Amino acid sequence: MILFATCSSAQQSQGVTDQSHYLKSADIPYAVVDGRELKLDLYLPTDTADPPLLVWVHGGAWQRGSKETVYTTDFLKDGFAIASIEFRNSVDAVFPAQIHDIKAAIRFLRATAATHGYDATRIGIHGRSSGAHLTALVGVTNGHEGLEGEVGEHLDQSSDVQAIVSYFGASNLNSILDQSTPFGLSERAPALELLLGGPVEERRELAALASPVSHIDGADPPLLILHGDQDPDMPINQSHELHGAYKKEGLPVHFEVIHGAGHGGEPFFDRERNAMVLFFLNESLR
Repeated sequence: MILFATCSSAQQSQGVTDQSHYLKSADIPYAVVDGRELKLDLYLPTDTADPPLLVWVHGGAWQRGSKETVYTTDFLKDGFAIASIEFRNSVDAVFPAQIHDIKAAIRFLRATAATHGYDATRIGIHGRSSGAHLTALVGVTNGHEGLEGEVGEHLDQSSDVQAIVSYFGASNLNSILDQSTPFGLSERAPALELLLGGPVEERRELAALASPVSHIDGADPPLLILHGDQDPDMPINQSHELHGAYKKEGLPVHFEVIHGAGHGGEPFFDRERNAMVLFFLNESLR
């Protein structure tokens, strides 16, 4: 059984917060880009030595959202550390800036593991919605020349991860609009245009570079996908494509369709699904 941790908005503010079972260190700088300091928040369980680390990537249509919003702090009581990453949104910089930032954060986290107190050999990445798209892309592109970037001071470190959890994310930016509902299309088309710096039909090569399904090979880490079959915003076929690409390569993957669920909400983070994610993380990282 998973024991739940609660964290109010006040408790997610700056500084170090003692929640008896974890410590939160907020606003740790990990890189500077164009004069802007990028930061992350680190949550460490107090009763586990050298825990595995989960990197959290927030959603928000690639253009908004905050590292302050973390949906998976329950896993702290199960002996996992969590790092929630700030990165440049699409209103600040076009793709692949977001991936460059997240990979820089992972390299920083790996380089400073001994200082902070988690196990850098066991790093998983997870995220929701647009954050799940970035999560999957980071997870399947270790060492990719065009996506590693040169952000941060730890370019000698690897951005590799050992597990991926995607909560209702995109996987193929060249097919997503054709799969979208009218509501989803009204949301997704302008969001993609911001992310890619122009309409998808004019940015096909960049859209392919930004699509996890374009990069999957036999070296990719285990993957868990969760998606609601009534999602009006992110087509479930995006997760079907990702699942299929993994299956084609014979890679370890599980696709959990949550019947009746829309775009997020309690069904994705209740006891049943948290237990499933916890089992996957224990299998992959322990």
